[in-house]
Amino acid sequence: MSQISDLLFESRVVAESVADYLAGGRLRLGVTGLSRSGKTVFITALVHHLTRALAGDAAKKTHLPVFRAFAEGRIAAAHLDPQPDYGVPRFAYEEHLAALTGADRHWPQSTKRISELRVSLEYRAKGWSLRRSLGQGPTRLDIDIVDYPGEWLLDLPLLEKSYAQWSRETLEAAGVAARAMIASEWRGLTAQADVKARYQEETAKKLAQAFTDYLRAARSDRFALSALPPGRFLMPGDLEGSPALTFAPLSVEEGEDLPYRSLGREMERRYEAYKAQVVKPFFRDHFARLDRQIVLVDALAALNSGPEAVRDLETALTGVLTAFRTGRASLFSTIFRPKIDRILFAATKADHLHHTSHDRLEAILRHLTARAIARAEGVGAKIDVIALAAVRATREAMVRHEGESLSAIVGTPVAGERIGDEIFDGEAEGAIFPGELPADPRNVFRGEALAVSEEEAEFRFLKFRPPVAALGREGSLSPLPHIRLDRAMEFLFGDRLT
Repeated sequence: MSQISDLLFESRVVAESVADYLAGGRLRLGVTGLSRSGKTVFITALVHHLTRALAGDAAKKTHLPVFRAFAEGRIAAAHLDPQPDYGVPRFAYEEHLAALTGADRHWPQSTKRISELRVSLEYRAKGWSLRRSLGQGPTRLDIDIVDYPGEWLLDLPLLEKSYAQWSRETLEAAGVAARAMIASEWRGLTAQADVKARYQEETAKKLAQAFTDYLRAARSDRFALSALPPGRFLMPGDLEGSPALTFAPLSVEEGEDLPYRSLGREMERRYEAYKAQVVKPFFRDHFARLDRQIVLVDALAALNSGPEAVRDLETALTGVLTAFRTGRASLFSTIFRPKIDRILFAATKADHLHHTSHDRLEAILRHLTARAIARAEGVGAKIDVIALAAVRATREAMVRHEGESLSAIVGTPVAGERIGDEIFDGEAEGAIFPGELPADPRNVFRGEALAVSEEEAEFRFLKFRPPVAALGREGSLSPLPHIRLDRAMEFLFGDRLT
């Protein structure tokens, strides 16, 4: 039955791919990243630049030099169109833009569910075009942006794991230095659980709640850990309280014969239901149809928390690549079976650093993703790594301090942020000396203890409010400032605009 289901799935993917190709240029761009990595801000800024950069005097003031189709003046129009998947929520672009640019400017709510938005670009092709040669009108590229939580991506490897294997790996991970303290209550309950005892719903709820509390604590700013599947435990939505989210790892052996209606047998059934009813539909309906992918990474949060958090981020990023259907695109694969042939890893919030550290941030992310990149490149996918700020919240300045000129960043820290005894009110600007990242990226792994206080942290990066929105001469909103967003555009879809 499973083989028949898989065959039907592949047939549907082929049919959709042929229909998309005949209808015109289309690219499905996946945007993901772990919590608070800036997915919503990235998509909002990307769409804002594409749709506003050509309007009025904004075109004279906006510079996207690395995005060649724009720099060469070949994009004739850009606009939002109805999305193709009517059963998927629309990405709330207008609402998020208003949050960034309104009078009380603030960062929009983070991604908690899948959403989609279509941006259509009309452009002048540089060379031969199949559609133009067939007289099918102006050359157009529809970019379907699919926004989904990175936590869901980390669930995909579960499809290949049994309950016993997942339980063993999860319990082992909870015993390392970075997790042992926050996992102690849950591990204590697990140690007392009798996997062969008759199943009781109250016991299952207590174990699942303790496990969820551990996952939430691990994800908090204090610890900033990354490898935390199952992802829906942190973003339950309408599944909250359902049996599919009421399970937890237990100490069971592979192939162990557990009694009927025992705690261990029921936990295993619920784990398998989670894979079948939550993880697999996401893979089939959305993930497997992507062409390009950007993975946003908040490396600065891990650096804030210390070497253990950095190591955990490396583990998570390595796991990310196991989920991708990667492979070099060809005409045949474009028509008949899409594969993700370009993946961009992006270290966000580069504006929290002076530009002299931007390349170092890239080097750190490249080091963290080295194993993942080697695996993906081995099957033909093109990979790049950048440091960017989709919306630049700071500017740079030279500041005199104790008779010395120092490179600083200037912005409005979020209310409650602090440096030493100074607490910011969210209104006044501050000049911050962020320091320099190490020239050797291997240095971020040095040390064993997880930094749990401001005094212990080697790095300290503040959170800033969005910049004050600028208006053009005609009163329209000017494109938001950014760092290297144009480079991301060029890598992700610039080749499709030639």
